[in-house]
Amino acid sequence: QVQLVESGGGLGQPGGSLRLSCAASGIIFRINDMGWHRQAPGKSRELVAVISRGGSTNYADSVKGRFTISRDNAKNTVYLQMNSLKPEDTAVYYCNVEATLCNGCSSTNYWGQGTQVTVSS
Repeated sequence: QVQLVESGGGLGQPGGSLRLSCAASGIIFRINDMGWHRQAPGKSRELVAVISRGGSTNYADSVKGRFTISRDNAKNTVYLQMNSLKPEDTAVYYCNVEATLCNGCSSTNYWGQGTQVTVSS
């Protein structure tokens, strides 16, 4: 199995910055896509950003130009740098990775436990 440990959430001010990290551990053969989703109270979970193993990225329109996703393949870690924070960024942020556990195995999606991000003055 794959374990995901998230860190870096908390309280941020409007216009400020926060950085999230998510480290994957376990018996992992290969990690493909890594990403971040978020879920605000009363809303559905939505994709924030995703990054491929090769470094290609995709962002939700609401965070383009403000958030940057990156990864360190050697550390099996994905990051989300959040700048110019807005109150509407308040949500629980979930790390998600697509991983295979052996050569030739099918890939499986794994989720972190979530970390709260609150943007407020």
